[in-house]
Amino acid sequence: MDIVVFRFDRAELEAGLKAAVGRGVSVSALIAYANRGGEKGLRKLEMRLLDAGVTVSRTADDLVRYHDKFLIIDRRVLYALSFNFTHLDIDHSRGFGIVTKKADLVEEALKLFDADVARKPYEAGVNNFVVSPVNARKQLTSLIQRAKKELLIYDPKISDPAILRALKNRIEKGVDVKVIGTIGRKGHVLEVRPLSGLRLHTRTIIRDRREAFVGSQSLRVAELDSRREVGIIVRESKLVGGLVKAFEADWDRKKVAVDTQATPREIKKKLKKMVKKLSPLNPRVKEAVSEVVLKVGSEKLDSKEMKETVEKAVKEVVRERVAEMMDESEED
Repeated sequence: MDIVVFRFDRAELEAGLKAAVGRGVSVSALIAYANRGGEKGLRKLEMRLLDAGVTVSRTADDLVRYHDKFLIIDRRVLYALSFNFTHLDIDHSRGFGIVTKKADLVEEALKLFDADVARKPYEAGVNNFVVSPVNARKQLTSLIQRAKKELLIYDPKISDPAILRALKNRIEKGVDVKVIGTIGRKGHVLEVRPLSGLRLHTRTIIRDRREAFVGSQSLRVAELDSRREVGIIVRESKLVGGLVKAFEADWDRKKVAVDTQATPREIKKKLKKMVKKLSPLNPRVKEAVSEVVLKVGSEKLDSKEMKETVEKAVKEVVRERVAEMMDESEED
């Protein structure tokens, strides 16, 4: 099992990785060297996985960010994801993932994984495997230019000048372009709506209801040219149809004012409630409790003192995770 991690807080997924090691499965994790606000959590995750027998590597720091996330099982099944392995992304955000057994895509993902683990250059070998900053600009521009009738796009913020020109050109050619998300430049001619009721995290482009891209890169300069991002382009009619169905439902969603007008304080309160709902078996909570036990050592504490000490440690974990989720919720 090979897994690429940018953010991670799912206790059950961590338990699954450790259980796989226990079954004799070779598990390798490539973890981002940094993410906004969560470096401490990444380093603790590395130590927990190492202790469990997972082979852990850290990405280089040559790019602005390593933001990709994917999973390869038995070198034959690829899970290419637009979402992170977190409660916020999986339970409270719009995200998509593509699961494929296509040998060329699986082999290309393995090639990228091995290159990034070894911190060596990666050269794209398959057009449908879209990697920033290697071939993403070329392949996504080509996908947009192939549109004859319709483009349906999910994107938190489109701002790349060349991409915006390509979209404008399609509109001038009679293509119906709809965007769920935002546009980072004024004076655009795109039809845009926000996603109501959910946090928008996926990056998805559906061309003429015949092919679709799902990945981690927005149509922005940084995400196309200076970050590690990964996505794939698919043409299976059933899969593309499912994405179209989701887009149409999201396009017609009624606006939820509380989501679009929430203040930072209100968002923080919501996130804190979410963190408190996490299982007490969450690895970060367990780790905090274990640290308290080690620090106390042979000291004799009555039950009240022990309770207060553990509660203080757990509260610190909650505060730390709330801060990370604030950064994560604002992250493009």
